[in-house]
Amino acid sequence: MSDTLTLAIVLIPSLVIAIVFHEVAHGMVAYWLGDPTASERNRLSLNPLRHVDPVGTLLVPGMLALASGPIFGWAKPVPVNAARLSHPMFGPRYGMMLVAIAGPGTNFILAAVGAMVLGFFRESLAPVAGGEPGLMVQGLFYFILINVFLGMFNLLPIPPFDGSHIVEGLLPRRWVHHYARLRPYGMLAFIALVAVTWLAPDLGVLENTIGPPVNWALEQYLHLAGAVAGE
Repeated sequence: MSDTLTLAIVLIPSLVIAIVFHEVAHGMVAYWLGDPTASERNRLSLNPLRHVDPVGTLLVPGMLALASGPIFGWAKPVPVNAARLSHPMFGPRYGMMLVAIAGPGTNFILAAVGAMVLGFFRESLAPVAGGEPGLMVQGLFYFILINVFLGMFNLLPIPPFDGSHIVEGLLPRRWVHHYARLRPYGMLAFIALVAVTWLAPDLGVLENTIGPPVNWALEQYLHLAGAVAGE
């Protein structure tokens, strides 16, 4: 089996699961807070076909993988109507914060589940002495890594990422409209980030920004796997 095919077999299921659960988490929390928009549009389903964006979920991550670049992607965003977030305790402003947190939070939970599975089955999945890690071990490792990366990446305070909604909820009200003016430029910033990452990998843009927290979190999850394995 070629290395490219092996990488695809490992990466694609992990990425699809990470993205689908991320988006459904947004919609579920919005639903619990009073906004049924995602439910009305049949987006609270774990069926990947309802969420997969052919470009963002398959084409871009695949090209980055082939180019040995950092792997990231996106799905069709789950629709959320802030005006319908009617929970009496949170209201639209803090409701949007909770909706935004739900996506990355779900990815971090999935990473923890992957780490525990890796630790629980580590002995049976261990390669023969001197051999390469098996496909299952590689799959679990990349499952953890992809969820950590996706969670951290979405916490960037760049509209329309989840981090921007969290920042808006934390800012004093008099500053929110100033920050909101950045929204039209958010996708331009994202495209520029992808272009720089793709065209100038030696600059290490991602490695020097979210790289350190991703590596730190990955290390903690691997420690968790070790703890489950009894190491």
